[in-house]
Amino acid sequence: MGKLKEASFFPKKELAQQVISACHQFNIGTVVISPGSRNAPLTIGFSNHPDIETLSIVDERCAAFFALGIAQQTQKPVAVLCTSGSALLNYYPAIAEAFYSNIPLVIISADRPKYLIDIGDGQTIRQENVFENHILFSANLIENEKFKTRNAQLIGEALQISVSQQGPVHINVPFDEPLYETVGELAHFNFPHISLSSLDNSHINYKSLAEIWNKANKKMLLIGVNYPDAELHKLMDLYSEDESVILLTETTSNLHHEKAINAIDQLIFSLDDDEFKELQPDILITFGGMIVSKRIKKFLRTYQPKHHWNIDEKKAMNTFFCLTEFIQTKPVDFFSNFNNIISKKESDYQPKWLAIRNRRRVKHAEYLSQIKHSDLKVYEQIIESIPEHCQVQSSNSAVIRYVQMFSVKDSISIFCNRGTSGIDGSTSTAIGAAFASKKQTVFITGDLSFFYDSNALWNKNIPANFRIILVNNSGGGIFKIIPGPGTTNAANYFETPHCLTAEHLCKMHEFEYQQASSTITVEKELKGFFETSEKPKILEIFTPSLENDTVLKDYFKYIK
Repeated sequence: MGKLKEASFFPKKELAQQVISACHQFNIGTVVISPGSRNAPLTIGFSNHPDIETLSIVDERCAAFFALGIAQQTQKPVAVLCTSGSALLNYYPAIAEAFYSNIPLVIISADRPKYLIDIGDGQTIRQENVFENHILFSANLIENEKFKTRNAQLIGEALQISVSQQGPVHINVPFDEPLYETVGELAHFNFPHISLSSLDNSHINYKSLAEIWNKANKKMLLIGVNYPDAELHKLMDLYSEDESVILLTETTSNLHHEKAINAIDQLIFSLDDDEFKELQPDILITFGGMIVSKRIKKFLRTYQPKHHWNIDEKKAMNTFFCLTEFIQTKPVDFFSNFNNIISKKESDYQPKWLAIRNRRRVKHAEYLSQIKHSDLKVYEQIIESIPEHCQVQSSNSAVIRYVQMFSVKDSISIFCNRGTSGIDGSTSTAIGAAFASKKQTVFITGDLSFFYDSNALWNKNIPANFRIILVNNSGGGIFKIIPGPGTTNAANYFETPHCLTAEHLCKMHEFEYQQASSTITVEKELKGFFETSEKPKILEIFTPSLENDTVLKDYFKYIK
């Protein structure tokens, strides 16, 4: 439903009108605006447009990740708008994430005209092509009637590329003063539809690939980050029925099957050389985004398959340094064709490794039943408590690794910023996703990620059913787990210990606050935590920093 206005105000500047009109014509339905003066013509126009939703976020880094969370859920482009100068640079972390995670993000920056750049004028930097290493297209506009046609072509091309290639684009819009003059109507502009090359699947030799596949005794499918896809999910059923195939699914793949190995590290940790050779596949098929498990990466780089086929629409991912076939297409399209011409093969490959998986699951449950309060125990309690049909957003570092150790309910979808795998912006992304999703969103985070992005809570668009579970172990717990930092005398610079809590942030931003610090209190606080409330909630769980790494290391010894 469009906005209801008693009177409309649109910028007098034709270039601003052109950008606004293009966004409307190319179905940009949401614009996240950060305050400033140089972007005033666009702010006025977008906020008065009846068919464009505008949201205000002060912090540009938070604004960009918030927009990214919306686009992640809607699978549609979302625009962010800022003023000139350093404001624009704060978008970069989210732009890099969008670039590597294939999320359509439209960056619109106001700029000073060229004659004011590099002369000592305020809030001026070299904005043109500033994101060139992580952007699909840069449209550098010129405020001059002579360039009207050129500007229209550049704007149209940028927006079409963002949609067709699912990634970030940058539109840089210079304005001279005056900035605040308005008119009562928005002019109409025509934008050429650019002829973009479509994906050509004719080059894929399915017959040749099938011949190789059908002869192999050991085949492995490894699935990274994927948006939930029922059709793709169904296509994977065939491989679970083939004894010569094992299916490795990361939590972020959003693919579930009773014969899938969904806790990869649980399976492969502490395998010896002979066992690794038995697990080594003849053929490896990979698709989806970044792989979380460092152990599976190390295994496949050391014990390389003879054939590695990577399926992706955009770029080849030679993660294991042995890529033999880049299949440039959608995974759904590939398997829809491939499944029709391959045959099952008798083998002990799948039965053997599923039997090991099942034994590890038993040992997993035994260990968890006897350990004391710790990060590992807390994650078990969290995962078990999340209601059906929720959306989970996970921060990076230790959090996503802990989440990967547990089986998640089939109806739950899990998302994480694995494009760059950074901790910056994870809270803002989760809030954007919660704003856009019809499902209740639960954000699981660690203390460093949470406090690093605490400005994310400075947002009036947070749904009341949004939930944050903050596991506070008083520092970067990941640096106690990975080898290296503990052997130096600079551990405090890696772990950055602190005594912060979220309680005062909750008061300031009007969140309900709960806390727990034992197995019993965690269980108590999780009861009712997800129920309807008038405000969003944070449950802060304090864990013993000095014991968490020992509990985890003992876990891997025990399940072996």
